Amino acid sequence: MRKIAISDIHGCKNTFLELLDNIALTQSDALYLLGDYVDRGPDSRGVLDEIFKLRRQGYNVHCLRGNHEELILQAASRDFTGLERWLLSDGKKTMDSFGVQHCADIPEEYLGFMRELPYFMETDGYILVHGGLDFNLADPLADTSKMCWIRTSAWYPAIRYDWLGSRIILHGHTPAATGHIENQFLGLEIDRYLDIDAGCVFAEERFTDRDGMGALCAFDMSNRVLTFQPYRE
Repeated sequence: MRKIAISDIHGCKNTFLELLDNIALTQSDALYLLGDYVDRGPDSRGVLDEIFKLRRQGYNVHCLRGNHEELILQAASRDFTGLERWLLSDGKKTMDSFGVQHCADIPEEYLGFMRELPYFMETDGYILVHGGLDFNLADPLADTSKMCWIRTSAWYPAIRYDWLGSRIILHGHTPAATGHIENQFLGLEIDRYLDIDAGCVFAEERFTDRDGMGALCAFDMSNRVLTFQPYRE
């Protein structure tokens, strides 16, 4: 059985499906998805439907919460605090994919799925999280908001290796060029972290400053293999 992680699909359903084909996912594998299934890309509902379909077909799929799921849940609760304007631009494609005008009108099947998403998991020497951990806290696993939102510039320099031990932190959230991810992979045993957000959605023409991005990345934790699938929407 392989354990494989993917992060930051962002509505790129076709790219996600091609990546699953490329890695030849089987029902004996465990697939870990590290959040941000929605927003920005063309088919957020389609991505969630594919996740639900995989589970119905007997695939072993584990899902974490990302900051974009957090945003939708806050907007759906009508606790706007400035979020609605953001959702009408960056998140508008998500609402369009559901055919709704407000996040609260997204069907409960989908909102309920997002509410139940955990913030982190541990498996076979890996800590899986969307954004990262706050190492300024006595317990870096105590702040769930930071797990969704913290950027690498804030936590990479602060890692406490006495706390981390032999574990490796696998995360997304901070988009990185494929070359940068490959270089991180080379130093994995020393640095003990790996960013697998290759900025898939940033292949779209409206994004002009994302050189080296535009792929969805899968990391086979069991065999230490990276696979990149270029944007295919």
